[in-house]
Amino acid sequence: MPTHLVWLRHDLRVTDNRALNAACQHSEAKVLAVFIATPIQWKTHHMAPRQAAFLLAHLKAVQARLAELNIPLHYHECDDFQDAVKWLIDFCDHHKVDKLFYNHQYEINESRRDHALEKKLSHQVICQGFHDAVLLPPEKVLKENGQMYQVFTPFRRAFLKQLFLTNLSCIPVPKKRDGPQVSISLTELSFDYPLLDFDTELFPIGEAAAQKQLTRFCDAKVSAYSHARDMLAIKGTSGLSPYLTLGILSPRQCLGCLREAFPEGIEDHKGAFDWLNELIWRDFYRHLLIAYPRLSKGHPFIGWTTFVQWHHSDSLLEKWQQGQTGYPIVDAAMRQLNTTGWMHNRLRMITASFLVKDLLIDWRLGERYFMSQLIDGDLAANNGGWQWAASTGTDAAPYFRIFNPTTQGERFDPKGEFIRHWLPELNPVPESEIHQPWSWAEKNHKQLDYPTPIVDHQQARQATLSAFATAKNLSEEMKHNHAQ
Repeated sequence: MPTHLVWLRHDLRVTDNRALNAACQHSEAKVLAVFIATPIQWKTHHMAPRQAAFLLAHLKAVQARLAELNIPLHYHECDDFQDAVKWLIDFCDHHKVDKLFYNHQYEINESRRDHALEKKLSHQVICQGFHDAVLLPPEKVLKENGQMYQVFTPFRRAFLKQLFLTNLSCIPVPKKRDGPQVSISLTELSFDYPLLDFDTELFPIGEAAAQKQLTRFCDAKVSAYSHARDMLAIKGTSGLSPYLTLGILSPRQCLGCLREAFPEGIEDHKGAFDWLNELIWRDFYRHLLIAYPRLSKGHPFIGWTTFVQWHHSDSLLEKWQQGQTGYPIVDAAMRQLNTTGWMHNRLRMITASFLVKDLLIDWRLGERYFMSQLIDGDLAANNGGWQWAASTGTDAAPYFRIFNPTTQGERFDPKGEFIRHWLPELNPVPESEIHQPWSWAEKNHKQLDYPTPIVDHQQARQATLSAFATAKNLSEEMKHNHAQ
């Protein structure tokens, strides 16, 4: 009887799991699952304690679901990916595994880990990987010359052509395996890693809860998504990013739910199409990691931005991190992040722009801090978002596009409802003055338990424009000198 092993990583579900489904195709095969925790590796990747807790809760949930299918989940903890490969080779040998199935991860360390494992197992175990975390595999959406798109809009056009030609129907839960009932408590699950409680009302546990949230969003909210997604005082987004990050939901399930809600065509409904657009952005950033491995190493996509002279200030960085900048929309957003482990995407852009363009602090410090806090921390999306805001990435905002944090607050939180929720010290400030409370306090001789702005936006804007222009000129001079 053959033995098939499923290596679970960021795909903690039994529905529409391609690796799990492939492992279960042989009706007579003994199917095992394994999850390997690597705490030291997680620390180098700055995994947030809330995300670790969210991961652990869902690992326990998928262990229980697999047990219902008579598939035991084996658990092991080791330091890093290198140790994980060694242990997995021994596991395959001990259990006489014939085939190993897993779903691809696209970060460079994860990709190298999988390649090393396949090489070492090549003479004894057949390894099979699947593109499960994306709607379309990276090699499916390329230019005619075989290169990856660097700009999103033409990528999306090519993507949509392929999307409607591809069967992306979801795979059902595998049938229960024959044999004695598996005990759920086969392996005790715990991480030697800092854990931080998360809000289970915001982020309930389990596939069923995630699927329910997805259905509710597609049925009731997505029609208004185009407008509501940017309004900070209402819950206009799906809130599904933590589930997509850990693979509790698949992007195909999201697409399938949209198609069910709009059977006449997603592209004819602006809200539905705009949300599909966000799923395509998610694929875009993953495809970029494959095409440009340097993005996983902290390098900017646009080479000349390496010459930007960043402002090194631990004090200003800490004030940004703690929500003490004196700009209400920035501070409310950072306190939301620190308290819940989640931040609205519009606010991710505003806070990133403030750190880079107002404080002229290296975007990589912001990227790292977000990863250390986010319950939905994901290298591809986080790096893509930060490089967009910092004007260092592919398809990035031009460096001269700099958000004004005050007008951003006025536009997306006009009544200051979001601000007041996270900055209760501003409750005495009238609605008309909420975005510039320091001005109101000064005019009315009031004392506020809230800082004055740590930087003047207009002055900071000019300094940033100068720093980027200098960097670009320096790069061009060096190229010219090199060519001579």
